[in-house]
Amino acid sequence: MTTAIDDLLARAGLPVTDLRPDLEHAPGPLAFATVSGAHLYGFPSRDSDVDLRGVHVLPAEDLLGLHEPEETRTRMWERDGVELDLVTHDLRKFVRLMLRPNGYVLEQLLSPLVVHTGPLHTELTALSPGVLTRNHAHHYRGFAVTQWRLYGNTGELKPLLYTFRALLTGIHLMRTGEVLAHLPTLIEGTDAPAYLPDLIAAKAEAEHGTATTGPDEETLVRDVTELHRVLDEARTRSRLPDAVTVLQDLHDLVVRARLAALRDV
Repeated sequence: MTTAIDDLLARAGLPVTDLRPDLEHAPGPLAFATVSGAHLYGFPSRDSDVDLRGVHVLPAEDLLGLHEPEETRTRMWERDGVELDLVTHDLRKFVRLMLRPNGYVLEQLLSPLVVHTGPLHTELTALSPGVLTRNHAHHYRGFAVTQWRLYGNTGELKPLLYTFRALLTGIHLMRTGEVLAHLPTLIEGTDAPAYLPDLIAAKAEAEHGTATTGPDEETLVRDVTELHRVLDEARTRSRLPDAVTVLQDLHDLVVRARLAALRDV
């Protein structure tokens, strides 16, 4: 039976839509798991792998003993010729990443491509607006700079699209207070370069394809530079606060979740 989430995952280009059987082999119970990466960003390739991200809750004894806790867990596997990887953080580590600020983990938390959810996911989502600050502009600027440098070294479409995606996500966040990672939607809502849909279409053919067609380097440099300027301006004008407003609420959530896990033992 096809569900609404199956339809959403199929529209996002995922070759495998029912991922619940795969999560049964996850390293520990999950609070939530979502799809991230190129499928979330709106420019998957035919050979893109599936990036699953989420949160697990370590038992209290793992944090109280002498051994280093396994705060980040990774599992990679293949299903029907599709490569999948699942990376999850313990709840406390994930919340600390949310507080840095770190737009990447917020994109995972707020991804509409939900594979597994529960009460903790709902609570984290409800508190997420309180961690959004103007400082998230620095995260997206830094990510864009890294991807732009990678594009310069490889000439691949993937880091080029990541560059534009990061800048446009940052601009949208500063202007609206909303975390939106889907590049095709971002293009519709901003004065983005007109050639971006063509680049997305070109990347669909191969995950590591090169930018053999499209705008010349001078045009790309001009447009990326301009989006950096727009991001700076959006940050200056943003109504987002300068500091997190839900630190105590998140602390209480982590404590309650840990104590609940202890009682379930």
